[in-house]
Amino acid sequence: MAESSCCIAASYEAKAFGVKTGTRISDARVLCPGIAIVESKPAEYIAIHHRVVEAVEDCIHVEQVLSIDEMWAWLPFNRRDPATVESIGRKIKATVTREISPFIKVSIGAAPNKYLAKMASKMRKPDGLFIIESKDLPQVLYELKLRDLTGIARRTEARLHAAGIHNVEALCNAPKHLLHGVWGGVLGDRLWHLLRGDEIPELVSARKSIGHSHVLPPEHRHPDKAWPILCKLLHKASERLRSHGLLCGALTMQIAYLRGPAWAPEIRMPETDSTLRLMHLLDRLWRERPDPREKILHVGVMLTRLVTHDNHTPELFQSFVAESMESTEDITEEKLRRLDVTLDQLRARYGRSVVYFGGVQESRDTAPMRISFTHIPDIRVEM
Repeated sequence: MAESSCCIAASYEAKAFGVKTGTRISDARVLCPGIAIVESKPAEYIAIHHRVVEAVEDCIHVEQVLSIDEMWAWLPFNRRDPATVESIGRKIKATVTREISPFIKVSIGAAPNKYLAKMASKMRKPDGLFIIESKDLPQVLYELKLRDLTGIARRTEARLHAAGIHNVEALCNAPKHLLHGVWGGVLGDRLWHLLRGDEIPELVSARKSIGHSHVLPPEHRHPDKAWPILCKLLHKASERLRSHGLLCGALTMQIAYLRGPAWAPEIRMPETDSTLRLMHLLDRLWRERPDPREKILHVGVMLTRLVTHDNHTPELFQSFVAESMESTEDITEEKLRRLDVTLDQLRARYGRSVVYFGGVQESRDTAPMRISFTHIPDIRVEM
């Protein structure tokens, strides 16, 4: 709760005044006099999210959860006539209202493919139910702006303008080779097909990084206060790493000073998922930072060069332990693994504050859980 932070969500009433995601709190007060600023409650949102998923499951199987407030379902071919689709949609709305709250509004879109269904759900917000049929394409999309379409941001819009495409109608009527050129590859081809209602296989992307970051409030910007928060962020990232069954081969520490340039050194090592090992590496980077007495505005950690356990090749010589952990040369890989497993089990069963590494002690009530646009935190890991 600080004037320098930003809005992560805005009501429709606030949006009418120009407040949107990313608006600075101090600016929001100017745009919308009398606006009510409410601190986020991620744990509560996640609990409600799971209840909503269960409510939708009572009506139709949820194929995939896409974010904290978005999911999609695949309709069997014998249930795709508009009357049946509308009946399912209204049943979902009624179930959420009855089982959870009448204040939670559900916008539902149905279309020949998932991409267009997402667009349909956005076209009649809030509390809409909109069905796009194949016979409606592409004219039904013409009311949208280019930036309304998922996958078109500011830079892509500029490239479309340079290619002579200034609205959605021109986009829908553009030849495939033109979109291929604008996107510089198959993403343009994919959009050409999606806009026509074609169902095409989704691109499978591997997880490339796991990280956490935190903007420090004024009372935690001294290095002595920032360090425990950095340790907590690494603690959470390490647990997430293990929960996904991954190992990391590189650690990046991110620091943005209150005055001066940011600093983000990377250190590489044989793949590991050990919190203790990573904490020692983080300590090494921390001690090497420039301007050790300068106040810090932002801290973060990023684990990269990720591999699964079945793709991991162990080191021939186990010299890394002695190099990275100094006085703990006698700690074997098996001991580190057992330590992490035990800590993870205790924290999952009895709570996040029951046991932790000493470096986290002074940060237990800071850097709370956050919800990103694509990742729903596991309360057992991130509280």
